Amino acid sequence: MILSLETATRTGGVALTSGSQLLALRAGEAQTSHSMKLLHSIEEMLEETGISLQDVELYAAASGPGSFTGLRIGLATIKSFAATLSRSCVGIPTLSAIAFAAGPSPRTLAMMPAGRGEVFAQPFSVGESGEVTSLGKAVHQTPEKLLDGVVHLNQLKLAGEGVQQHELLIEMRAKQEGISLVYEEESDNEVVDKAVIDVEKQWLVTLPVKALAVDIAALAYLDYQNGATLKPEQLQAIYVRPSDAELNTPER
Repeated sequence: MILSLETATRTGGVALTSGSQLLALRAGEAQTSHSMKLLHSIEEMLEETGISLQDVELYAAASGPGSFTGLRIGLATIKSFAATLSRSCVGIPTLSAIAFAAGPSPRTLAMMPAGRGEVFAQPFSVGESGEVTSLGKAVHQTPEKLLDGVVHLNQLKLAGEGVQQHELLIEMRAKQEGISLVYEEESDNEVVDKAVIDVEKQWLVTLPVKALAVDIAALAYLDYQNGATLKPEQLQAIYVRPSDAELNTPER
């Protein structure tokens, strides 16, 4: 039994799973603070399923990058649950979850908004069994600089809210570089490629992620199976960039 929290993005969400089976899901709201909604959403799911916190064997949360406040809220919540109930926990990197949600691929670029028109991004490969392998470090950049570093790649999958946020820029840059963009679409509950063209340089733009908390739970389950869980005190956030307070603190 896994309780997973996603408080790294504006929307966020909470999921309750049994192994790979989804039992309950609560999506967040971009207009509502995670601190206002999170515990209420957890309580609703537990009441809906008749499951108690004591029944949960593993607590998981997005560990970053993402909102500084959101990450602290999510990680503090599962650390307190795990410590109180003597359970294990797992921190799932947000960009890894985004890549996982996009499905198998030899090279996926996961992107998410970082504020001020910038993005957090990281390249991954995703295996058929769901294993996510980092192909480089997570970065905090302008989307223009990020695209400068990947335009030489002939085959690439683009995933995450950062892709939708900068879709016009991606389309313009792809046209300049002679890259064909292919878009996923949903048809009869299946994801299919739209306008697939057999060309040398082709990028696939994936659908927006619907419920990242579910993907966090799935990766947490893989970690559990591989014996890669943590004690609450071992769980740390991944920030990628300094906080505004750190950036604005004068050097002594």
